[in-house]
Amino acid sequence: MVADAPALLCTWAQLTEGPLGDLVRSYPSGQAQADLLAEATRLCEDIADRRLAPFTGLIETERSTGIDPDEYIDAGNVPLDLAGTLGRSYAYAMGTTSLVRHGWLQQWAPKYQDLWTYSLQSITIHRSYGGDQVVNLSTVRGPDADTGHLWYNIGTFLPIGSLVTYVYGGGYSTMPASLVRAGKWMAGSIAARELDPTGQQHGHDPHALLDWAHEALAEYGR
Repeated sequence: MVADAPALLCTWAQLTEGPLGDLVRSYPSGQAQADLLAEATRLCEDIADRRLAPFTGLIETERSTGIDPDEYIDAGNVPLDLAGTLGRSYAYAMGTTSLVRHGWLQQWAPKYQDLWTYSLQSITIHRSYGGDQVVNLSTVRGPDADTGHLWYNIGTFLPIGSLVTYVYGGGYSTMPASLVRAGKWMAGSIAARELDPTGQQHGHDPHALLDWAHEALAEYGR
């Protein structure tokens, strides 16, 4: 049994509906079929160096760095709502107005952004001089599917050097056809390699199938 059970790039029905079906006739059990598809999905994600299939509960931490010179920094002359005003006052009390307003998630859609869905679960700020804050998600814009960008409202007390922990879900809620094809070729490559590493007996070259999977994933890589 595989170590995890990810959402899959392709289904068993998709894999077996074409010529690759003869390669997987020796996978009669549901568990064996699920394991093969899970392994193919993870290998595709390893090649792309990113998550592709839908996921949830992913934990990422980034160190907030830099101030965009085009941003309002202390927002001294900008009308703010009550929450923003209190946040700015707190920043002044702590002796800093150099507040970060941008964050980036590591997982985002390299293409077909319209098929990608995010589910932001929590954001926690860990400040370098002590004190944690769970951010009100309604005050954050994003994340944007094409970049993973998050934009914090003026007044969010996020000093440079703070650690920010994100917990979120994402992935292609509708799977692009090219990723389905990559998953099928990767699963076929695994099966062909196990049956006949040389590809002489079953008519399917595992190395060619793997190369085709790489080609299909080329546009999804970092």
